[in-house]
Amino acid sequence: MKRFLILLLIALIPVGCDQSGPADSSPAKAESEALQSPVNASLVGQEVYETACSACHQEGVNGAPKTGDAEAWEGRSWLWEAVLFEHAICGYNDMPAKGGHEELDELMVTKAAEYMMQLTYPDVPLG
Repeated sequence: MKRFLILLLIALIPVGCDQSGPADSSPAKAESEALQSPVNASLVGQEVYETACSACHQEGVNGAPKTGDAEAWEGRSWLWEAVLFEHAICGYNDMPAKGGHEELDELMVTKAAEYMMQLTYPDVPLG
């Protein structure tokens, strides 16, 4: 019995030594949860669009389809969102990956693409 208690104590020691705190308090988890809120996701999408996307998509620079111009987006792909998000994240033709802002994570870039499509097709739900 004494040997069992010693082994149990040894097994529990590493659990008590974890200094990282609860997993739920990580900054990445907090940011991810904040982005799940429709209001926050929309704000993040707008901010990222204005920072990384609008410079080209507002005026159609280098053939970029203009935001708000549904005709410019016609015939792009029947795979719509999947291709759009991949191009936004990885780049396509003259468009650099993440609009040239490598510091952005994929979720932020996806939210910006969703925001741009909401401006272009306000009556079409994404998802």
